Amino acid sequence: MTIQNLLERVTSLAASPGGRTVIGVTGAPGAGKTTLVEALIRELNADTPVPEHQRYAHVPMDGFHLSDAELTRLALLGRKGAPETFDVYGYAAMLARLRTDREHVVYAPGFERRLEQPIAGVVPVFPGVETVLTEGNYLLLDQPGWHLVQEQCTEIWYCDQDDAVRIQRLTERHVRFGKTPAAAAAWVRDVDERNAGLIRATKDRADLIIYC
Repeated sequence: MTIQNLLERVTSLAASPGGRTVIGVTGAPGAGKTTLVEALIRELNADTPVPEHQRYAHVPMDGFHLSDAELTRLALLGRKGAPETFDVYGYAAMLARLRTDREHVVYAPGFERRLEQPIAGVVPVFPGVETVLTEGNYLLLDQPGWHLVQEQCTEIWYCDQDDAVRIQRLTERHVRFGKTPAAAAAWVRDVDERNAGLIRATKDRADLIIYC
């Protein structure tokens, strides 16, 4: 599956007038979801440099991380990135609004990796946007809150990657954003790979599997 094939698939899934298409991209940590979605968005909006006029937008699930303060209260800080550390119902509600509200700018939250914290209102989705690409780890998880997320998506794609490459990428990313090499390796082993197992089990539920 080439980038061109994916671009054609995105444009073929356009919603009926007045609504929006929401395409989800999921996969294990480090699989290349964000890189893929950002590449698609660049190509799709290449002829429309003014954000207010663009027809395609990227809304990442990472903006729905719970804050460190809340994770500390819940005794979940050491599991940050696991399914229970996200506001899944808020995420589903945002996707539902994005599908139907084309009269207003919809402000979605983002995630600042250097702070490792969600930031409210930093992803504007303008009324002219016709298709939203959203990516995150658990879009196909067989749990109630995540079922609501699935209901908002026209399709969900699974981004696959060789585990050795994925783990190397993931470890390097943790180091780049402040962890020591030893701490990064330990986090990948003890947290990220535990989550990767959950995500890998959802692969067969995807509408499309892409090698990233």
